[in-house]
Amino acid sequence: MTTELRRLRNYIGGEFKDAADGRTTEVVNPATGEVYATAPLSGQADVDAAMAAAAAAFPGWRDTTPAERQKALLKIADAFEARADELVAAESENTGKPLGLTAGEELPPMVDQIRFFAGAARLLEGRSAGEYMEGMTSIIRREPVGVCAQVAPWNYPMMMAVWKFAPALAAGNTVVLKPSDTTPASTVLMAEIIDSVLPKGVFNVVCGDRETGKAMVEHPTPAMASITGSVRAGMQVAESAAKDVKRVHLELGGKAPVVVFEDADLAKAAEDIAVAGFFNAGQDCTAATRVLVHASVHDEFVAALAKNAADTKTGAPDDEDVLYGPLNNPNQLKQVAGFIERLPAHAKVEAGGHQVGDKGYFYAPTVVSGLKQDDEIIQNEVFGPVITVQSFTDEAQALEYANGVEYALASSVWTKDHGRAMRMSKNLDFGCVWINTHIPLVAEMPHGGFKKSGYGKDLSAYGFEDYTRIKHVMTSLDG
Repeated sequence: MTTELRRLRNYIGGEFKDAADGRTTEVVNPATGEVYATAPLSGQADVDAAMAAAAAAFPGWRDTTPAERQKALLKIADAFEARADELVAAESENTGKPLGLTAGEELPPMVDQIRFFAGAARLLEGRSAGEYMEGMTSIIRREPVGVCAQVAPWNYPMMMAVWKFAPALAAGNTVVLKPSDTTPASTVLMAEIIDSVLPKGVFNVVCGDRETGKAMVEHPTPAMASITGSVRAGMQVAESAAKDVKRVHLELGGKAPVVVFEDADLAKAAEDIAVAGFFNAGQDCTAATRVLVHASVHDEFVAALAKNAADTKTGAPDDEDVLYGPLNNPNQLKQVAGFIERLPAHAKVEAGGHQVGDKGYFYAPTVVSGLKQDDEIIQNEVFGPVITVQSFTDEAQALEYANGVEYALASSVWTKDHGRAMRMSKNLDFGCVWINTHIPLVAEMPHGGFKKSGYGKDLSAYGFEDYTRIKHVMTSLDG
């Protein structure tokens, strides 16, 4: 008996449509390795249609009041909450994530973030008017930038879509959003829910692959391109956008250092770091993947971390005992396994280091010790359930190792010494520094990195402002 595949469609100008040329791509459930849906493989005609719809809708949406935009976003948040079970099911099928954790750890903050930006819509203001030249009054206007081309990743398809569209819509922009080609289902469902709230063309979803995303970024209509993805993808977007001087918002890779000093609560640190490193199969650019531990407690900490890894379980989405599900796709599984296969002779696998099961793309929680600063697995993003451990002798060496990578998104420090924590937070060259914790996020605080981790902020008032432009208006007091 053949099961009929679900048919996903683009959402353009308030209508669900197949790709103009009828091309499709298969969508696979990574927990089973089986195809469960098809999605449009959109081309230039589809991108043109979506951009035209967003451009046509922009003047009307721009001219809505902040109160109207707030009301719309609050309705979206309420609707997502009301259909939470459907969204969680779609996301789990998209990604293989555990149902319970997705419902508890992703859906609530996602809804909260929409509500935060709904509130932010009412605070879109410039500096107060004033006379800076005799006989002249100056006014600052903060305006939406226009149509935004947005590309979301496959590690958090729903939440990253929210991080993209919520601030853009709150500021008065219109959106063309492309989900990853491996995880389009939950984004298409979000479009179905949003359809009853927003005017046609304000929010559009175009499914497709890298070429679709490239066509979006290179299109002359968008005033801004926003992407969450790899460093390579970010560089390509920045290069493409430069040709017509588009604004660019980049949230790229990470290689978060986790610096554990000898006075830390080692048992608690090992437990919390294991969760922060293995959650979502380590497919998180802020994951606690690169531990630096003081030499005097190195062996004790490695033993504790390895035990936590051994006690961590991966498995099917409906298994309530698992912390994480599969890797997203076979290429990602191959990449993660490749790092372990290429480990240098001085490295030691303390836990894991192998695929789990013969169905789906599961990989065991893995801890690797004995590593040196220039090792491949230290310098490059694994994006899997792998935690590396290095040893340091003093604060200066810890900082040298921590900052000695091309990424600069997130970091953490584990110590009971307040002065040391403050020195480290000052000198760590990362967009976020957690102290005695790792990975919590709140809507009110910014998320974004430096160096090759990109630029621009998600969440917070800073993320909101990224989707606006500043205009100076000067008027003569004489007429």
